[in-house]
Amino acid sequence: MAEYSCYRHSIVVIPIYETLGSNVCVFIAKQAKLTAIFCDTLTRVDGVLKNVKECDTLKHIIVASAGSDAALQAMKEKAVSYGLQLHSMDDIEGLGKINPQADHPPEANDLAVICYTSGTTDAPKGVMLSHENIVANFSAILHHLVDYRLCETDTLISYLPLGHMFERVCEWGVLAVGGKVGYFSGDIKLLSDDMKIIQPTMFPCVPRVLNKIYGRIQETVSSSFIKSWLLNMAYESKRKQLANKVYDNNTIWDHLVFSKIRALLGGRVRIIPVGSAPLNDKVLDFLRCALGCHILEGYGQTECVAASTVGLIGDYTAGHVGVPLASSAMKLIDVPDMGYFVAKGKGEVVIRGSIVFKGYYQDPKKTAETVDAEGWLHTGDIGQWTEQGTLKIVDRKKDIFKLAQGEYIAPAKIEDIYAQSPYILQIFVYGDSYKSNLVGFVVPNFPLVQEAFKKKGITVDVDFENNNQLRSNAEIKKFILDELTSVGKMSKLKSFEQVKDILIHPEGFSIEEGLVTPTLKNKRFALKKFFQKQIEELYSKLE
Repeated sequence: MAEYSCYRHSIVVIPIYETLGSNVCVFIAKQAKLTAIFCDTLTRVDGVLKNVKECDTLKHIIVASAGSDAALQAMKEKAVSYGLQLHSMDDIEGLGKINPQADHPPEANDLAVICYTSGTTDAPKGVMLSHENIVANFSAILHHLVDYRLCETDTLISYLPLGHMFERVCEWGVLAVGGKVGYFSGDIKLLSDDMKIIQPTMFPCVPRVLNKIYGRIQETVSSSFIKSWLLNMAYESKRKQLANKVYDNNTIWDHLVFSKIRALLGGRVRIIPVGSAPLNDKVLDFLRCALGCHILEGYGQTECVAASTVGLIGDYTAGHVGVPLASSAMKLIDVPDMGYFVAKGKGEVVIRGSIVFKGYYQDPKKTAETVDAEGWLHTGDIGQWTEQGTLKIVDRKKDIFKLAQGEYIAPAKIEDIYAQSPYILQIFVYGDSYKSNLVGFVVPNFPLVQEAFKKKGITVDVDFENNNQLRSNAEIKKFILDELTSVGKMSKLKSFEQVKDILIHPEGFSIEEGLVTPTLKNKRFALKKFFQKQIEELYSKLE
């Protein structure tokens, strides 16, 4: 409500979320010279007040859920002691009734959002997006969906972070056509229950969520030979249909097997847009068959609002991120330092068009480093065009370092390859210029690991709820390391690009710990600091 009220009056919106950390939140508040902050609860208000002395432009705080009158009054008095005014949502609505204001609609080129990228290495950068950027992006996506475009009967379930442009573009598109948005309860563990109530037709996803759905399905059938056999038969039958460009969700297998899976998602999902990271080909193929809906992978970044490429309806191949949207021009350019040349089919992806941002807020130097004089946005990603005209991301230009022997390493590329294994939920690959090998820190998909051991007739004598046992279990470690090596070989990783030792980390890298960004990308510096002792131990064994 606050966001759309601001757009109506040409007020710039800046999303701040708690998981950025207090230092980053203060940095944003000071750089953007915020005058008002909208919070969800009084607890959040208290957190703002603790850091408010750092931001002398702030005058007002508005709270959506104010709790009891006594609690609200106490917090108002505390705010006054900091030189601020605290307002409840009721207060603001009351003021609006007494003092009605005419709309102040924006022009196309007016600034709409400053979205601070969470940053994997350095301080966050404020990406300036205009109303034209935003409308161009979701309009191009709606156009891209052709006969399957969104309409007033569609419902989107919102559970991804609203500070992330991917989620907001999905919402803008649904609302623009008169559709509905259903917000989840706030507990990701209850997402399936929420979906049964909301019954969405659109389900925006990141690979981590789809990997969990896939893992849960496999775990459910693993205890029964008949269930497992039926699922595999159903999958193989539907997979052959997709290979022959035949798409439907009304076969005998849909009624016998897949309808139960779809019911977990509310039974009405027809489009699943996927972004933020590569999705495992096997998981993608399986879920396309099981869910009987269009799963469209896309590629983009905050600097071009959200998506710049999206898969085509009817293209059931995997391993690419679709074709350019109508709102952007794209090309590849040479990266000589890495041996990538357009003449050989590969190069850095650059983007130009109405979706490209206006620059980084108060940072002309970084803006000039990112957008060249001709208006091309340099993404830092290495791509190639397939024979079908789709884009495939094959490498990263960023986060490159040398090993001791002088070989260049792009850890994010290696992580993306390893993450294609269904046995891997998260992985952090580490190396430095004083070492000759890479090491890894892995969060496995334990239900699938268990199932793999069962199929091999191996009993793993370990309590899967006991993190210490999981960390120290040699059989699990060997299984994961062998799996990484196998996946790496299939993707033609060179020997020096393969991890030589790993640590099992059962808990997962969380946003709350500051180990991953809100879009679930590894924060390399934070992960290095978190695992510093273990890094030293792993290298001491390798040396």
